[in-house]
Amino acid sequence: MAHKDYVSRGRANKAPPPKPPLPWLRIVITLALFAGFAYFLWNINGSAKKTENSQPAPVKVKEQADALPKLPEEKWEFIEVLPNQTVEVDVPEQEDDGIRWLMQCGSFRQSQQAEEMRAKIAFAGLESQVRPSDGANGRWYRVILGPFERKREAEKQRHAIRRTGITTCQIWQWNLD
Repeated sequence: MAHKDYVSRGRANKAPPPKPPLPWLRIVITLALFAGFAYFLWNINGSAKKTENSQPAPVKVKEQADALPKLPEEKWEFIEVLPNQTVEVDVPEQEDDGIRWLMQCGSFRQSQQAEEMRAKIAFAGLESQVRPSDGANGRWYRVILGPFERKREAEKQRHAIRRTGITTCQIWQWNLD
């Protein structure tokens, strides 16, 4: 097998490639655009001097001010009247019907779990109780808050407990006996 040396072989004598023809169309379009732009600048050259020398028509400021109607004076009575007013609201007296509201947050088989729940509620700043109850299923330890005179008070504390992450609290009408 013979080794071919392409470098020492030299170049073949080829004719140089022909030069591309001049792009006459591009040259003509460029010259036409340049001439048009020069004509445009020459044409607007004198117009700036004409506008500087010409004065706008004078505006009659006094006539415009007289043409507008005068603003009416505002008459607000509430500014003087409101500080002297009192609002009376009839709130019916709520009868004490003996209904008490309790909130139960958990019911556990082991007292240790109930005490853990009670500690979490204490971190929310609320006081709860662990009450054992015997039922058909054995002994349960309930974590309760209350009693509350109104359900609204119980709702307020339930929202405070929810902020700590405890979402199992339910409000019921209950008798502790």
